[in-house]
Amino acid sequence: MMRNSNHLIGFLNFFTFLLSIPILGGGIWLSTRANNTDCLKFLQWPLIVIGVAIMVISLAGFAGACYRNTFLMWVYLFAMFFIIVALIGFIIFAYAVTDKGSGKKVTDRTYSEYFLKDYSGWLKDRVMDDSYWSKISSCIRDSKVCSKMGKTVGGAPETAETFYRRNLNPLESGCCKPPTECGYVYVNETFWSSGVVTGSNPDCTKWNNDQEQLCYSCDSCKAGVLASLKKSWRKVSVINIIVLIILVIAYVVGCAAFRNNRRIDNDEPYGEARMTKERPSRIHL
Repeated sequence: MMRNSNHLIGFLNFFTFLLSIPILGGGIWLSTRANNTDCLKFLQWPLIVIGVAIMVISLAGFAGACYRNTFLMWVYLFAMFFIIVALIGFIIFAYAVTDKGSGKKVTDRTYSEYFLKDYSGWLKDRVMDDSYWSKISSCIRDSKVCSKMGKTVGGAPETAETFYRRNLNPLESGCCKPPTECGYVYVNETFWSSGVVTGSNPDCTKWNNDQEQLCYSCDSCKAGVLASLKKSWRKVSVINIIVLIILVIAYVVGCAAFRNNRRIDNDEPYGEARMTKERPSRIHL
């Protein structure tokens, strides 16, 4: 195993280099969603930094293993340790801040509705901050997520029955329509007649048919943002966990390759320790 460790670590580092591409891609994907859908623009940067770091360090480890460069291998092992710790921390953080909360099914509706009281923690507090929410709601408005909901059947807006059977995403459900319990009457996807408002939900009075307001100030919209973030982060975390397992394996084999390189530098034959060389096995008279 020790003889082949350099070849194995070279292969594993080339493999982790390839795997850093999905991590980087995941960060870029989150960045795209931050600009167009989720509208939280700071969460993707740790993932992008980790992806770039893995890419660079994998190249260093690959070169160190192929050319038996002890210094590069030392740099690789030192840096990879902190990258693994950072990736573990990021995965734990992602699961911790998106642990609670999920959509609830509504009677006679295919879509789910989201409630801010079901969420808790640091991410909820950040979304609830008025100054921060003004930026998020403005981003959602600019993304045209609600205006894109419109569908026509034979040149006419879809019926209420058809709309109720749609599988709306969290933002469409939370930000683009009033909560079902409020008793609003469907006219089209983003226009609802007040009728008799029966619900005690504070969002019932926040709904506005003005296409620039809708339910952007509603707690259901904030819950929709949190639910959308949870789905996005959980998808990316699956890739991160797979990459983490491979990185740990590569790190263990890298330690073996590092010891192998040091043995070669010290002119120690494979399997022969320095103490064995310096101390004869029997006494000659």
